[in-house]
Amino acid sequence: MFYIFDKILPIMSRIFRLLKPGLSFSLILLLMLSCEMKESKLKIALSKSSPNYVQWLKRVNPDIQIINLYTLNKNVAIEALCNCDGLLLTGGEDVYPGWYGKETESSRCSDLNLHRDSLEMAVVSKAIEMKMPVLGICRGHQLLNVYLGGKLIIDIPTDYGQSVTHMCRDYLHCFHEVYVQRNSALYHFTGIDSAIVTTNHHQAVDILSPLLTVSARSADGLIEGIEWLNPEGKSFLIGVQWHPERMDQSNPLSGRLAGKFIMECETFLNSRKHL
Repeated sequence: MFYIFDKILPIMSRIFRLLKPGLSFSLILLLMLSCEMKESKLKIALSKSSPNYVQWLKRVNPDIQIINLYTLNKNVAIEALCNCDGLLLTGGEDVYPGWYGKETESSRCSDLNLHRDSLEMAVVSKAIEMKMPVLGICRGHQLLNVYLGGKLIIDIPTDYGQSVTHMCRDYLHCFHEVYVQRNSALYHFTGIDSAIVTTNHHQAVDILSPLLTVSARSADGLIEGIEWLNPEGKSFLIGVQWHPERMDQSNPLSGRLAGKFIMECETFLNSRKHL
């Protein structure tokens, strides 16, 4: 509230001069507060938007403004990100293996989008520089690991095994259990050590970035969750291999994950007000 008055008072005299006589101070104050509230609306950037992700976030906060970075060129996307309060890296195509030294194996990837890779690498870099909250889902989880120096398994069935099914033809009904590490931030805010999740991926984290630590695994040992190894002085950053946006909000690995991410974005927004 003091921040709002600091904004109002220096220009109050000009407003009195410009407005018609007879308008009350309370009306002027209401107008200013309304403008301030509009400016303070929470904005979350999605690397590539789709209705599932938007609805997932809006179940927690219906007033969130979503910015779809995918429709913008790289420089404009970075400028747009600078006016946002959080970055959600969404699921999608395989990350080009040249980013992690396996370019000769690109023929084994199911789909590639070089434009998207380049865009997301740029906005992740900017978000981390700004200490902005970042959440990566499926592809976004993998991209965070690659950006920070890790590598991926090109194809789980061929290179790792099939003791756990990670990808089904009916992707909306493909499930397995994940096990959350009790010393992780993920465990701290979800409060559970295992849950059934929705899954749909043929790639996964192979060599973990030296800056990250594992927060969850599936029964076959595959890395399903990542976060900062040393979070002190850094922003919120979580990657999950599953699809929380396709899961029931009552599942802690969906609803509490969305709630925690949005809470961190709100904290970031409030911190920026006082810069």
